[in-house]
Amino acid sequence: MSAELLAKQQQYFRTGETTSVKFRLKQLKKLKEAIESYEEQIMETLYEELRKSPLEAYSMEIGFVYKEIRFMMKHLRKWTKPKRVKTPLTHLGAKSFLYPEPYGVSLIIAPWNYPFQLAIAPLVGAIAAGNCAIVKPSEYTPKMSALLKKIISKAFDEQYVAVVEGGVDVSTELLKLRFDHIFFTGSVPVGKIVMEAASRHLTPLTLELGGKSPAIVDETANLERAAKRLVWGKFANAGQTCIAPDYLLVHEAVKEQLLEKMKHYIREFYGEQPETSEHYAKIVSERHTKRLVSFLHQGTIVHGGRYEIEQRWIEPTIIAGVSWDDPIMQEEIFGPILPVFAFTSIDEVIASIHRYEKPLALYIFSENHRVQQHIIERVSFGGGCINDTLMHIATPYLPFGGVGQSGFGAYHGKASFDAFSHYKSVLKQTTALDLSIRYPNHPNALKWMKRLLK
Repeated sequence: MSAELLAKQQQYFRTGETTSVKFRLKQLKKLKEAIESYEEQIMETLYEELRKSPLEAYSMEIGFVYKEIRFMMKHLRKWTKPKRVKTPLTHLGAKSFLYPEPYGVSLIIAPWNYPFQLAIAPLVGAIAAGNCAIVKPSEYTPKMSALLKKIISKAFDEQYVAVVEGGVDVSTELLKLRFDHIFFTGSVPVGKIVMEAASRHLTPLTLELGGKSPAIVDETANLERAAKRLVWGKFANAGQTCIAPDYLLVHEAVKEQLLEKMKHYIREFYGEQPETSEHYAKIVSERHTKRLVSFLHQGTIVHGGRYEIEQRWIEPTIIAGVSWDDPIMQEEIFGPILPVFAFTSIDEVIASIHRYEKPLALYIFSENHRVQQHIIERVSFGGGCINDTLMHIATPYLPFGGVGQSGFGAYHGKASFDAFSHYKSVLKQTTALDLSIRYPNHPNALKWMKRLLK
């Protein structure tokens, strides 16, 4: 079935219909209209499967996609035009151009934590760049997967864009096929499997993975703002965010003050009983809940610690006294548990971060410009914020992506168009003149080449 669908899309792509700017703009508009018609159902489904509040569902999933579509439609005509670039003197009479072209048929494999946004946002880039696409949503959110299929089927013929539902077996079957591009969002272990599968066909791919993203608070930080923004960034979607702060490094002089303020904002955001809060999400499955609960037995609980496995619920939790060698520090937490470490110097912070692979995100809370720059220059990470969390992902002017084991390739805004495009390099040479020194029979060819190419 998957092979037949791929063949159908490949055949349709070869007609050239998807490449016109007019066609692409029309499809982006159709996608937006289809989302609008199912907006309430999307929000209801996000609440049902992950208990996302209407505010979180709209701002971090639906509204995010609307913004991406608007940005694409505004700039698409400019991006699709061939771009003239400089030509060196050695190419006298020539002009150089970059021609963006779509890869062809893209496979988009989406995760469960933001099951709408992380399926549709890459699709926006694929459509804008002129591709056909097959979207494979996560089996952990089956109701959203079914809804995505309904939305996409309403907007597009399957020969252009289609949704394929199913579990690991379906993903495995899809990865055996020869796509022109693969876009994967998920964990590092699965990312390695995707990359291995892509290597069989030398398929270009974009990997949006994760890792242990640190948050740093030094002694000069605005503690009120830091506490509020850390609590929001860590516990949104119950910590099931790839760019959520994974652990906190705080200067020992302000550690206790910061933790007290963080406790205050946890109570202010989610109440004394977060299990009843309409603003606090659930864990996606019992299996993931059990994995997270196993971390609660490490270190000392500073705040929270309550849980209900069958209800897929864990209280926003802060833990101190954790060892760097404890299991909680050996993998991405991906849940509402925040280990805290004290430090006395920024070099100590940098050494701690270097224990791990390059993180997807990093957050610095400091009023000291030198400290900010020192960390940015010494630590490699995908992207991040100074004096905030998560917000770098919400601007279409900043490419979003990882580095090293946190992924490679980027998207959002222009970067999404680029992620699904190949830029052809074209040199247009004149026939009005001919630089004879490049030919082997010119008597002074070597002398002139040495002058020109030094």
